Amino acid sequence: MTIAAIIVAAGRGSRAGGALPKQWQMLGPRMVVEHAIAALRPHASRIVVAVHRDDTDRAGRLDDVLVVQGGATRAASVRAALEALAGTDTTGVLIHDAARPFVSTAIIDRVLAAMAVKSGAAPALPVTDALWRGAAGLVSGTADRTGLYRAQTPQGFDYAAILAAHRALSGDAADDVAIARAAGLDVAIVEGEEANFKITHPEDFSRAARMIGEKTVDVRVGNGFDVHAFTVGDGVTLCGVRVAHDRALLGHSDADVGMHALTDAIYGALAEGDIGRHFPPSDPQWKGADSTVFLRHAGARIAERGYRLTQADVTLICERPKIGPHADAMRGTLARILGVETDRISVKATTSERLGFTGREEGIAAMATATLVGGP
Repeated sequence: MTIAAIIVAAGRGSRAGGALPKQWQMLGPRMVVEHAIAALRPHASRIVVAVHRDDTDRAGRLDDVLVVQGGATRAASVRAALEALAGTDTTGVLIHDAARPFVSTAIIDRVLAAMAVKSGAAPALPVTDALWRGAAGLVSGTADRTGLYRAQTPQGFDYAAILAAHRALSGDAADDVAIARAAGLDVAIVEGEEANFKITHPEDFSRAARMIGEKTVDVRVGNGFDVHAFTVGDGVTLCGVRVAHDRALLGHSDADVGMHALTDAIYGALAEGDIGRHFPPSDPQWKGADSTVFLRHAGARIAERGYRLTQADVTLICERPKIGPHADAMRGTLARILGVETDRISVKATTSERLGFTGREEGIAAMATATLVGGP
């Protein structure tokens, strides 16, 4: 499946208090909506955020997402996001509330696994408390809680099926499960988590702040170094960007010395060896390989291990070619591959003052540092 994620962030959230709608308020170092985006990014090839028309400027701070204007109802906002995905290769979609900042990888994986069997799936928790009916401040009766669940998100669906269900909808609905069921779709229930609560009231912000503070911060730093010699050619690939030059770099793969150093820095932070461990040069399938493959693998391992990349710094050491004119393009390329904001990536260059092999223009060296935060 090619999965897209929709973040519903068009509500006003007035019950939560504060000067801004709850999804745009800060929770630790990030806005609430950014927590939701970060949780879903490793699982989705593209992310669409539906926002209120008054929040368009705030949404411009979000990196690497498609922003669409939501509607007057939740269903209308989701419909707008679904329509924005029309014509893409999307086959499955995860629809998530922006105000649920603590959705776990385990929940998302359970939803995705159920989507492989059913046309829809959603997390929920069984109701365990007694249920009362009330009138005028008094208990007027009880209700049977058997078979009742508290719904959560993300709710996952076959893309074509949920788009058709939304197009057929007349009026509004409580959530996308209700819309799917109205269209005759089966929706599987998967296990939710208490931590995946929706921020609704001011006290929910207090709870969320405590959870942010209680999380164990595990900071890891890795270093990488790589060297490739010059050979006959007409250009080099550095940090994913082709740069014209009167030489080429010699290597088993594409000899992208910057990307190799950064990949090794990430593996180092994870204590998972180096590129050669994961992609042995003795294996002919990696001869001439695009180094993007290596960096994507390292980036995926970050998420799989429960970390996030907070910063990466690459230094290219050479006399020529000049790196400065290409540094921003290199930063953007690395950021896209790793799924992070560009301002978390640094690419710079230095010479060795004509000393050593780089000074003699026999090759290019690169150093990189990667910082990861998270973990158990």
